[in-house]
Amino acid sequence: MNPDDLTIQSPIKILVVDDREDNLFSIETILERDNYRIVKAQSGKAALKILLNQHDFTLILMDVQMPDMNGFETANLIYQREKLKHIPIIFITAHNYNDEHVFEGYKVGAIDYIYKPINPELLRFKVGVFAEMYQKNHQLLLHERKLKQANASLEKEVEERKLSEEKVRLLNQQLLENNNNLKATIEELDRFAYVASHDLQEPLRKILVFSDKLLNDQTEKMPEEMVRYLEKIVKASERMQKLINDLLIFSKPADNYDGFVEVDLNNLLAEVVSDMEVEIEKCDAQVKVNTLPKVWAIPSQMRQLFQNLISNGIKFRKPNGIPVVSIYNEVEQGSLLEQFDLSHHRIVVEDNGIGFDDKYADEIFVVFKRLHSYHEYEGTGVGLSICKKIIDRHGGKITARSKPGEGSRFQIELPAQRHLQRSIDRTVKAVS
Repeated sequence: MNPDDLTIQSPIKILVVDDREDNLFSIETILERDNYRIVKAQSGKAALKILLNQHDFTLILMDVQMPDMNGFETANLIYQREKLKHIPIIFITAHNYNDEHVFEGYKVGAIDYIYKPINPELLRFKVGVFAEMYQKNHQLLLHERKLKQANASLEKEVEERKLSEEKVRLLNQQLLENNNNLKATIEELDRFAYVASHDLQEPLRKILVFSDKLLNDQTEKMPEEMVRYLEKIVKASERMQKLINDLLIFSKPADNYDGFVEVDLNNLLAEVVSDMEVEIEKCDAQVKVNTLPKVWAIPSQMRQLFQNLISNGIKFRKPNGIPVVSIYNEVEQGSLLEQFDLSHHRIVVEDNGIGFDDKYADEIFVVFKRLHSYHEYEGTGVGLSICKKIIDRHGGKITARSKPGEGSRFQIELPAQRHLQRSIDRTVKAVS
């Protein structure tokens, strides 16, 4: 209920019952200046008929002497109805009855008498008293209703608070379970790191040992082309071994990154393209690299970043088409400039492949997210998520734009100077 409702006064509604029209008019004239709402009835039956549908009267003024049904009989029938028992009745009479007769009126429910000829001031005073009592009673009822509603609201709030406390308890319990699961996951990651650092590196060591042995002992007996292939195997194996070690560091919490150095992306891309020579030649792909800047980064992770993006451009080529991947630098003061107040390099990697719907531009960086089935294009769905993780840890940003059939464009923003390390450290802590 609105608290303002308490100030609303119910209208004072008075039922006047008298068999004479002049008496009804006289009473109405006396009370009209007080703005009461007067309802008139010229008999007891007429009064009862009105009271069948209207129960909101403040007071009943009723003549005692009326034909067919006098005031006492009418009052008796009125008070037999439960809905009408609250309405006070004042009898109006021209006779000064003895005490026994007056007592009869009180027995049927009358609360007072007014004698004719009516004293206007006395009538207004008595009606005013009952009107005031009615209004105060009305206010008390409204207050009572307000208190009941407030109490119900309070009970509901208490119940909701109990439910909230229970939810908090369950959430805390779930948090403890999640922490235990997280500890178990960390232990599994530690075991994985052990396997990666020992079991996976053992085959690489053998490749390196036997390749070196062939190069040292059998070089004169092998064709020049075979020697060149063996040298590539050794070089690629060495890089793979370093990559595994870097991945172990990469998978650990990013508390610090001591591996940042100034990286010439031109030299790095030349190495990446050389390592991917077989994959590139297999589909007659073209990798076009324009002059690129030097950035402050971890070399192995930059190598993995560009290798993933170039592989992505080749893999999602158009049927019967020659894949072309272009890598170039755009100098622009981007959104990160506002954050770090320092310039960033923007590197663009474009391809002429099948592209994708731009509405998936954010989803493609989610780990294991695939826009195509495994049978259409091979892959684990991890490559682009690794790219985003690398860029995030370098304090940069990677975004994608594309249209179906029109190729894809990946924009990479990277810090340009060494003293951005503090800004990178802050970003690393934010994303870890």
